[in-house]
Amino acid sequence: MLSAMEGILLFIATTEAVMGVLGSSFIALVNCTDWIRRKKLSKIDFILTGLAFSRIFTIWLITLDAYSKVLFQNIFMTSDLSKCIYYIWVIIIYLNIWLANSLNIFYLLKIANFSHSIFLWLKRRTDKVFAFLTGCLIIMWLTSFPLAAKVIKDVKMSNTSWLIDPEKSELLISYVFANMGVISLFVMALTACFLLIISLWRHTRWMQSHDSRFWDLNGEAHVKAMKVLISFITLFILHFMGFFIEALCLFLTENKLLFIFGFTMASMYPWCHSFILILTSSQLKQALMRVLKRLKCCET
Repeated sequence: MLSAMEGILLFIATTEAVMGVLGSSFIALVNCTDWIRRKKLSKIDFILTGLAFSRIFTIWLITLDAYSKVLFQNIFMTSDLSKCIYYIWVIIIYLNIWLANSLNIFYLLKIANFSHSIFLWLKRRTDKVFAFLTGCLIIMWLTSFPLAAKVIKDVKMSNTSWLIDPEKSELLISYVFANMGVISLFVMALTACFLLIISLWRHTRWMQSHDSRFWDLNGEAHVKAMKVLISFITLFILHFMGFFIEALCLFLTENKLLFIFGFTMASMYPWCHSFILILTSSQLKQALMRVLKRLKCCET
């Protein structure tokens, strides 16, 4: 039986999951409709569409995993469902973070202004950058599956429900190595965001000191872009902190409240960032206003 606080947090996390599915579904629907109408899709729109679909699967997966552990914890760890969820988790979470990382890198190459020769070389070869990132994703998948299998085997050998013997340091090491690719993608995404923020900040300062009219036209756009990136970094860090708390519950004594708190933090990023993308994209924002206008007309 859940306590009042556990029930409230679980309700908040479930609401976040529903909002995340709605926001990601809207982005996917708008981009797919535009793709069918124009019969072409840019790389960034392709990544956004893939990111929307992967987030839908990610939200359903973490929700299923959380409810299974909270409500059926005595059955979950010993059933084949945990094994199935963990393997699907490896595929979906890598794809989700890889797409977010690719989006940040392409925005960095498109918007940032650095004079370094390596950056200029990469800026002219976005196709090769995309191929390299795809190769990294495949390699991470191939290396993570054997490690994931070892983690699942060690968990089942512990013969406990949602509780791992703290003395089994090998299990902790295996778990960290199984998620090393996710950690690498996370670091790459944060690095790309910070570099883009530095570039936008330097460009904003240059506009302020050289031409006030030019600042009036473009300065607000740069400040808005920096705010979006800072919000993305904050949500991304909270997302991983939530996953870390959920994973930590495997190595601590049973604590449903802590686990549900981690689930709430992990669910915050998908829906918040989806709505940030909608509100900052002119195409998505216009589509949202058309939908709201039609709903308002239907009510009257």
